Amino acid sequence: MTEPDVHTLAGPYVLDALPENERTHFEAHLAVCAFCTSEVAELRTAAVKLATQVSTPPPPGLKTNVMAAIENVRQLPPQVPVVAPTSKTRRFTRRSVLTLAAAALAVAAAGGVAVDQYQDRTAAERANQQMAAVLAQPDARTVHGTVEGGGQATVVLSTKANKSVVVLRDLPKLPAHHTWQLWMMDPANKATSIGLATGDITQVINGSTTGMTTFGLTIEPDGGSPTPTLPAAAVVPLV
Repeated sequence: MTEPDVHTLAGPYVLDALPENERTHFEAHLAVCAFCTSEVAELRTAAVKLATQVSTPPPPGLKTNVMAAIENVRQLPPQVPVVAPTSKTRRFTRRSVLTLAAAALAVAAAGGVAVDQYQDRTAAERANQQMAAVLAQPDARTVHGTVEGGGQATVVLSTKANKSVVVLRDLPKLPAHHTWQLWMMDPANKATSIGLATGDITQVINGSTTGMTTFGLTIEPDGGSPTPTLPAAAVVPLV
């Protein structure tokens, strides 16, 4: 299991779903990271903020007026300055071309790392925003359970929103060609798959909440199974 990106731990931290070592590590990180400090503060106050927000409907006819105005707006072409070539701009040697190519490759590599970091940060922001929306529901509830072999499963659910948030932390390493499969079960123990995971996750589940009484976690072959393989690694009552 790879070390989790510390920026993705804001949601599990607020839900008290981190093991002690990760909690200590994240709290030390909070002292130097304004982004995560802001995320934690926003998640903790999500219920108050979302409950007091009031939407303002647009004035009548706004869409019609905008669509009519668009037809009369001419899009101008981009203004590109024309630079006359000089003897200096035309003088490219093989060495200068190779130097430019090497520089371009270096920039591309650095850019790839930056893009990956940006995508990780954006995914963390999106997950925390979705979690905040579930936490803000008046009927939101949080339940915890342990995973066989180590680890913890936390579920936040809202019947009103028909959504739940599943946080899996510190899971044991799986055998080769196996995956974790997440389930919701109704009172008759009929299981509905709600996703797969190869390791620790924070995942928002849309639907499959109303009437469900148990969250289950099982170890399945790659690609998952149509029904849970027993015994389950975790069974967490939701009621």
